[in-house]
Amino acid sequence: MKAISWNVNGLRAVAKKGFEEKFYKLDADIFAIQETKLQEGQCPFEIQGYHDYFHYAQKKGYSGTAVFSKQEPKAVFYGIGIDKFDDEGRVLTLEFDNYYFVCVYTPNAQDELKRIDFRCEFEDEFRKYLKRLAKKKGAIICGDMNVAHNPIDLARPKANIGHAGFSDQEREKFGKLLDAGFIDTFRYLNPDLEGAYSWWSYRGQARVNNVG
Repeated sequence: MKAISWNVNGLRAVAKKGFEEKFYKLDADIFAIQETKLQEGQCPFEIQGYHDYFHYAQKKGYSGTAVFSKQEPKAVFYGIGIDKFDDEGRVLTLEFDNYYFVCVYTPNAQDELKRIDFRCEFEDEFRKYLKRLAKKKGAIICGDMNVAHNPIDLARPKANIGHAGFSDQEREKFGKLLDAGFIDTFRYLNPDLEGAYSWWSYRGQARVNNVG
């Protein structure tokens, strides 16, 4: 099975930049998207050959998740059962015969960690949710978790200590997820690989210079 996860930072925006062509070229069995920034009826295209599911945020132009799957799931679950998180469209779960597929867009702690308490509470409740799923069958979790767990996971760790995405609190929560029995598959397969990033700032040619 080929699964792909992508924070698109606005599905309507990337639709203008050749998203459909890239989507079909990647040919994933299941495709998870975060930060769709859509409301119902606003998807700018119709993907052929996939079952599509959207979890919209109540706030317009904000957050949201989506999953496109070639195989039709047995069931689909929107959220984790807690309104203040579910109202932001942050978790979407598809159930198949042998596993759950979970797409998550973890809240950003924001500048000066203004939203760190909300973020940490979400992490605790999301972990409980995943543990409940895992008692029934395997769980595959993907998405934008908004954290660099260890110094190897970002280009300038010293400069980012205490900042959103690399605060002690966020790193600790990700560690607790691993302690609960879940596996960071990328680091499991590439424990010592440096310079491998999934996000770059728009500023200062960060992507060109691989400052991720």
